[in-house]
Amino acid sequence: MKRIVSLLLCLALVFALAGCTSGTDTTQAPTDAAQSTAETAAETGGASGVMTAGVYTASAMGMNDQVTVEVEVSEDAILSVTVTEESETPGIGGPLKNADGEILTGGGTSPVESVPAAIVENQSLSVDTVTGATITSYAVINAVSDCLEQAGADPEQWETETVSADAAGDQSADVVVVGGGGAGLAAAISAAQGGASVIVVEKNGEVGGDTLVCGAIYNTPDEALQSQVEMTDAVKATVEAALAEEPVSDEHAELQAEVQAQWDEYNASGRTDLFDSPEWYALQTWNGGDKVADLDLVKVLCYNAYEGLEWIEDLGMSFSDVIGQGAGSLWQRTHTSTMSMGTGFLSTYVENIEADDNITILTESTGTSLVQDDTGRVIGVVCTDKAGNEFTVSADMGVILATGGFAANSEMVQEYNTSGKWEDLSGVATTNRYSCSQGDGINMALEAGASLTDMDQIQLLYLGNVQDGQLTKYPPRDVNGTDQVIFINKEGERFVREDGRRDEICLAVMAQTDSMFYILESADGAGYVDITDPDWRSADGFTFQYLEDNGFVVTADTLEELAEKLDMDAATLQATVDAFNAAAEGGEDEFGRTLYSTTLENGPWVATARQACVHHTMGGVTIDTEARVLDEEGQAIAGLYAAGEITGGIHGSNRLGGNAVVDTVVFGKLAGETVVKDNQ
Repeated sequence: MKRIVSLLLCLALVFALAGCTSGTDTTQAPTDAAQSTAETAAETGGASGVMTAGVYTASAMGMNDQVTVEVEVSEDAILSVTVTEESETPGIGGPLKNADGEILTGGGTSPVESVPAAIVENQSLSVDTVTGATITSYAVINAVSDCLEQAGADPEQWETETVSADAAGDQSADVVVVGGGGAGLAAAISAAQGGASVIVVEKNGEVGGDTLVCGAIYNTPDEALQSQVEMTDAVKATVEAALAEEPVSDEHAELQAEVQAQWDEYNASGRTDLFDSPEWYALQTWNGGDKVADLDLVKVLCYNAYEGLEWIEDLGMSFSDVIGQGAGSLWQRTHTSTMSMGTGFLSTYVENIEADDNITILTESTGTSLVQDDTGRVIGVVCTDKAGNEFTVSADMGVILATGGFAANSEMVQEYNTSGKWEDLSGVATTNRYSCSQGDGINMALEAGASLTDMDQIQLLYLGNVQDGQLTKYPPRDVNGTDQVIFINKEGERFVREDGRRDEICLAVMAQTDSMFYILESADGAGYVDITDPDWRSADGFTFQYLEDNGFVVTADTLEELAEKLDMDAATLQATVDAFNAAAEGGEDEFGRTLYSTTLENGPWVATARQACVHHTMGGVTIDTEARVLDEEGQAIAGLYAAGEITGGIHGSNRLGGNAVVDTVVFGKLAGETVVKDNQ
């Protein structure tokens, strides 16, 4: 049986509900299980005071929306607590589900499940919150408190101290992975496929990291899907321009020559479908990062991207059968998950981990330092649990660091923001989860003698919502609608090419009034979502009505009406749209846009406010082409490996959109393979 360890709440949901109805003060006979709970509560410290037995409901604000609970009480006990309605992010505040809607708990339990169970088991509101989802945890607790008050209780009498879970104690495995995001889980599965036993150390209450809240796009050349895409003259010009550049090194010239030969063959064939190849992908990725990255690492990323796609599809991952161009990806090679946000990747990994006895997950466990022997070899990780108990996880083969970057650590961002590209970033929001991306793994590696690469290279993304900066509450066309939307400022004017580089777009956004803009879309083009459809949901699960009612989008039947709602000059907005439509018909515009698929003519119109936020840190620990961590002399630190955003040298000064997930898959898989190979 798969062993999953949670140092926060090792709880079983043992309380069956029978015959509960909504409402307040509804007296009914308790179930056998609930009656047993009541008797136990009287013996083990249930709160004093008589309540009016019944079923009560209440709501409290969570991270995304109201969290509603239903609580059944007897006169002196909490019989059951159930969350009946929530819109929390799957895998963080809400439960992670697979494509069939089944809840997965192999990577930890969400607070909408674990907190209710803990309240009933302990007969107390003073239960542990789930790290990484404290807002949701408190929403459940506050809603239950409301229900107890409705029942006539004093909630303070139900705040008795609870007993924390026992410390994990020292453990060991062949491989220890620090960080349970996309790269860490890919590494764990890969190492286990090689026959190693693996322990994953994750500081949050559930695995997932920032992969859970990503745009879920994956770049790779794909001949079958790209054969359905037409190669336009504007897109051809992009290839010609890259091949015409003066090479800056022999390696650059060699790569150009490879792509030139492929391009010549393509043109001689008379093909009209989209040109692509791993070499063109690598050249475009390297150029897109201003030639700052290590070209050898770029090649590993791009040359293995398709194999990584096949690997994760073999694990059960599902992608759309339509290729697109993700925001900032610069080419139509973007594959999109069929599930919302990063839940497709995470549910795939967790289902495989649940079925593999060689992988153990330690949630609510924070790696604090690396253990090295007398030779300097890394042989384990010192960890602490939520209660502060220290324990060591030993690694017979090696340790893989996959703790992410530092985009959510404002002090580190300010310290390393020295490239000159960005001005003061202290007041700029982040798209990253604050419980992740703190740079802790980078600091651990430094203490073990690792060198760092490209730490000054920090990326902003222009898709953060203007309320909290998160990549949430997307409009209908979200991150893959570059060809069917335009960006307008508060004056109703376009100001940048929408299919351009992320850094160029962000710099342009920050120069606009109030450092924000609107994504403008119409009802034209393929795949338009009927915004009146009550069954439509955004990538993070919200109805269009919710987005509109809460100010995330503005909609109107006519462009003139939209201009009025946005306090813009209607004539200016109309002129902007007319100019774009003319450009779309002609295939070029003043900003250099190359990707068009429709003109914008018919309502309803949707405008979504967005801002530029700190999104990805391209710098991190230095690795070789097999994911070994290097020291200042360029030598591999024995027993230490790294994958994902914690590493530097792969993306240069500007990461192409969709390459971060490729990074987690390709280098996560590679790290797992290398640690096993190095010990054979």
